[in-house]
Amino acid sequence: MPPASTGASTLIVAASTQSSPAPVAPVASVESDRLEPGRPGYRRMSFALFAAGVATFALLYSTQALLPAVSASFGATAGQASWTVSAATGALALCVLPMSALSERFGRRQMMTASLVVAVTVGLFVPFAPSLGWLIALRAVQGAALAGLPASAMAYLAEEVRPKALVAAIGLFVAGNSIGGMSGRILTGWIAQAWGWRAALGAVGLLAVACAVVFHFMIPRARHFTPGSLNPRALAKTVGGHLADPLLRRLYAIGALFMTVFGAVYTVIGYRLVEAPFSLPQGVVGSIFLVYLVGTVSSATAGRLVARLGRRGALYLAVSTTAAGLLLSLADHLAAVLIGLILITAGFFAGHAVASSSVSRTATKGRAQASALYQSAYYLGSSAGGTLGAVAFHAGGWAGTVALGLLAVLGVVSITLYGSRAARAERLRPSTVVSVRG
Repeated sequence: MPPASTGASTLIVAASTQSSPAPVAPVASVESDRLEPGRPGYRRMSFALFAAGVATFALLYSTQALLPAVSASFGATAGQASWTVSAATGALALCVLPMSALSERFGRRQMMTASLVVAVTVGLFVPFAPSLGWLIALRAVQGAALAGLPASAMAYLAEEVRPKALVAAIGLFVAGNSIGGMSGRILTGWIAQAWGWRAALGAVGLLAVACAVVFHFMIPRARHFTPGSLNPRALAKTVGGHLADPLLRRLYAIGALFMTVFGAVYTVIGYRLVEAPFSLPQGVVGSIFLVYLVGTVSSATAGRLVARLGRRGALYLAVSTTAAGLLLSLADHLAAVLIGLILITAGFFAGHAVASSSVSRTATKGRAQASALYQSAYYLGSSAGGTLGAVAFHAGGWAGTVALGLLAVLGVVSITLYGSRAARAERLRPSTVVSVRG
């Protein structure tokens, strides 16, 4: 999940334990054994999952701030170099659902450990990639491995942490995602400026190794996990039911389109800022990702926006903010570009939070799979946005990337308008129970 995975991640929790029935135990006994602040193991668990979150998103987006340098090194276009990001996010998107199923059989802790070990090991080879093709292939393997973390971490928390402490525990993991995504980009930018992009990727790999070691020694063993059997037919039936639901399909499309905008903008912005009229050094370009902190704020306020404006009203505000940021970023003034990035980031995170939280409200059963499908759509949007945004930049400059972003925003508006009309028609339909899902 960029730091933006907050909304979808929390949704996995509610249902992740449903597919593996646990032995009946006295409620008081089970609850007394769960983790909460002040109890042994809670702090260790928090540090472990924070470290896992940092490693995950530092590795996942490690090449994004380095794309101009990668292009120069291999003589590649922006579109070709962007595959070093898109391959990782695309592989993660394709593997989230099967990884979530495997964690039901083999355990959350085991799946997270295996994912980190494979991703970190690959990360140590990435700086030595002899060609762009090898770099893209290694990044795809890394993204597939990392899929096991978001698929397992939330389920582990739901099983091991007391309900009243769950939000705080999830918040620490999400904070790790955000810090990892931001710090990885900033770290690579400054190191690449001094020693080149290979050294920058090596530094991210070493950071991930340190985080993996912390995770291994700090994560408490699972006490409440009960293995379940892998049932592909039941999984396919649940997934098919979610994909047949019109509202869920709209929410998946909205998440993918929002991430298309975000992926396009942040994949290409480095190319724009290192060129005239800005001509910024690589380290400063990497520091632009501090704007991600705005997303933390806008995600946190999304709930209040929905309470005041309704879900569709909050989405309209999010897309309007994103569109305004895209248009403002067209100006050849650094201050205008920075303000535009702030608006794009705020709008994206708010829209993502609204869409992802609506998935849990909509899915009445199989919420774990519903949320995994949202994450798949979300990261496929990131992959498509990164590649298409770079192609648009190569063809028409920054204006081409902005045009792609505006087209995706228009898609969100169209889907939301269609949903509004469908909900209105359902409410007005005779002898039909009023739906709360429109």
